[in-house]
Amino acid sequence: MPSRRHAIADDLRHQISSGHFQPGERLPSEAQLATRYTVSTPTLRCALALLQGEGLVEKIHGSGNFVRRPLRRTTYVGGVGTSPIPPLRATVRTTNLEAHGELPALLNVPALSPLTELFYVTHDGKAPHSLARIYVPRELAPVGCPSPEQMRARLADLHPPLSEIQERLGARLPTQDESTALRISTSLPVLSLTRVATDTTGRVVEVARIVLPGDRADALFTTRLTTDEGTPTE
Repeated sequence: MPSRRHAIADDLRHQISSGHFQPGERLPSEAQLATRYTVSTPTLRCALALLQGEGLVEKIHGSGNFVRRPLRRTTYVGGVGTSPIPPLRATVRTTNLEAHGELPALLNVPALSPLTELFYVTHDGKAPHSLARIYVPRELAPVGCPSPEQMRARLADLHPPLSEIQERLGARLPTQDESTALRISTSLPVLSLTRVATDTTGRVVEVARIVLPGDRADALFTTRLTTDEGTPTE
């Protein structure tokens, strides 16, 4: 016999799939739903968390729970960045700070070295889609607030040129701040990428920390093999 939270989630899931609740529509308040199903508010919230984890419902703090509209998927292309089609809208905030925590080791600089952080939030319509924090040595910081595409082009045009891009990919649960910014459940895993770009002198010129919700993101890494004669294989 299913638990109450699973039974409630099943019923709400059916109402969403049948069109009783439309994409973008606000669900009844948690208090109203708890009364309707004769359960406690914590039990009701556990049921909603199941639907949030499935990507069917999103909780907007201060507004309530809404049926999630279909979201476009994003492909993270190794060594380049996110590649939605068509491109998503991005907002950026630039902050000057000093290297702290893991940043000195990642950037291979002394603690408290001057850095610039570019914090990107991409949006699909009004819905937040992904987060990225990019760190560069202060003297290499771009002027103004460049778009993600402009930052990628800037890396490609660096002198000395890039020599290596190292990427570490993992899956984890989001922090509370990430959950709130992306409007996802804390039980929905995210893809967490750390990208370190190094030029031909061995200097780290950029560290990017990217968070992509697991319900709408894929990562693509392509390895081009060669034959003994150095010719790419088919």
